[in-house]
Amino acid sequence: MESDSIQPEISLLRHRRRAAQHVELGQWDAAQSSLEAVLREGGEDAAVRADLAAVLMAGGRLRGAIGQWLRAAELASAEPGVLLALARHLYFAGELQAARGCLARVSWEEVGAPAPLAEAGRMRWLLGEFGEALALIERSVQRGIETPDAHYLYAMLLQFHGRVGQAEEVLLRCLRTWPRFGDAAVALVHLRPQTAADHAGPISNLIRRLPTEPAQPVDRLALANLESALFKIHDDLGEYAEAWRHLERSNALMRRHAPYDRAGEGAIVDALIGTASRIVASAGVSDPPADDGPRPVFIVGLPRSGTTLLDRMLSRHPQIASAGEINDFRRQMRWATDVPADGVTGMLAVLERLPGADFRLLGERYRQQTRWRAPDARCLIDKMPINFRMVPFIRRALPEAVIVHIHREPMDVCYSNLKAMLGPASAYSYDIHALAHYHGLYRRCVEQWSGSDPEAIVDVRYEDLVRDPEPLLRHIVSRCGLGFVPECLQPERNETPVATPSSSQVREPVHARSIGEWQRYATQLEPLQRALVP
Repeated sequence: MESDSIQPEISLLRHRRRAAQHVELGQWDAAQSSLEAVLREGGEDAAVRADLAAVLMAGGRLRGAIGQWLRAAELASAEPGVLLALARHLYFAGELQAARGCLARVSWEEVGAPAPLAEAGRMRWLLGEFGEALALIERSVQRGIETPDAHYLYAMLLQFHGRVGQAEEVLLRCLRTWPRFGDAAVALVHLRPQTAADHAGPISNLIRRLPTEPAQPVDRLALANLESALFKIHDDLGEYAEAWRHLERSNALMRRHAPYDRAGEGAIVDALIGTASRIVASAGVSDPPADDGPRPVFIVGLPRSGTTLLDRMLSRHPQIASAGEINDFRRQMRWATDVPADGVTGMLAVLERLPGADFRLLGERYRQQTRWRAPDARCLIDKMPINFRMVPFIRRALPEAVIVHIHREPMDVCYSNLKAMLGPASAYSYDIHALAHYHGLYRRCVEQWSGSDPEAIVDVRYEDLVRDPEPLLRHIVSRCGLGFVPECLQPERNETPVATPSSSQVREPVHARSIGEWQRYATQLEPLQRALVP
């Protein structure tokens, strides 16, 4: 009898070992078979379901992976670490409602360990729930969390809520404790315009502690951030020659750290235009749903083109809420085509499969995953700038959506990107010729969409918005099916948190000071001017 009871355990252990061996060898189908055998013989198990999800994802089967994570979430205990891991997977897979459900199952007031509190705060931040995120990360700090990422996020959330003085204190402590954490220096000098060189000396001292030609990526990124912070200080003080030297050093380091993929970006735009033409030729725009949550309002354009300002103006309307910068539409495109995220390769695969996708279902999933953000509003803003690439697909999946394209003079917007330190994901922004190339691809998309579907986009010039905003805002609000309210002209009174590096700027009354800023560096930017000429 004892032998009979041990035998099933031996069989399960054998399947688990085989699954681990197959995973190590990248044999995803075989690993899947072994894990499915564990479930058949051993019964339902959240950990096995999660392992199976990881195997399916590695094998390129996004939908199958999502199904396993959803089932794992149903089976999982209320242990914070397990639910946090599942919430993270579900969030990046586009299942935001399920991710929120995992987080809601934990009584965070009863969690004493600082690490899970910090991770829960990070997840709430990713979801755009900034009030909940701040409460969790603040509790984590009070419980003694000692990681630079946690303290940096704490400072950013304080800034988002307008608590700039406290954010400054946290960032200064962050730099004292972790002198190579250059992100804190960039955030520190962007809290407000710099009126004195108070931070320049300490930041220069941190630079001297790093190798001048860093071989390690972590040191390279730290040095790039510190040099960028010094650029901001000297630029604010009007010391333009010194500022440019620091900007050049910062951008040179970033070019090494995150090279621009010129061929990959060009291939994506070629595929976007080719796919859009196949979709337009194969199907017309479907009827919008009668009542399925708030009407989507997409604000698109290049980063630093005024998307945040326009968002803050429109969301002063009592019937318009803002979700901020969310990736939901692209995540649902991946679900619709069953393609996991994988850089350029993944996006090209999505676009190859997209003409055969169910666009009505794509739109339904987008609404399902976003409507919780604005349960009482009639319109919801999705302010992800790069959605300028997705205009024809948004039109096909969400025919009721309003798409607003905001753009600035090319030199202004390119210079603003060049100086901004947007992180490794924005590799185009650290080189003049890469900037010109990326701007050309952007214009190619916008001109293609406007030419093929003139009614698709509400076009807004940033310069007109800051000089005479009311006519533009009246037109946009009318397109949303709403009446204009004067509050839209006072974005500085918008009390909702703002998650952007320009948060201090958008808390000011509307101004036109940034128009023509690039001319401070007209000589240095001559190559950019020449490169931007069609």
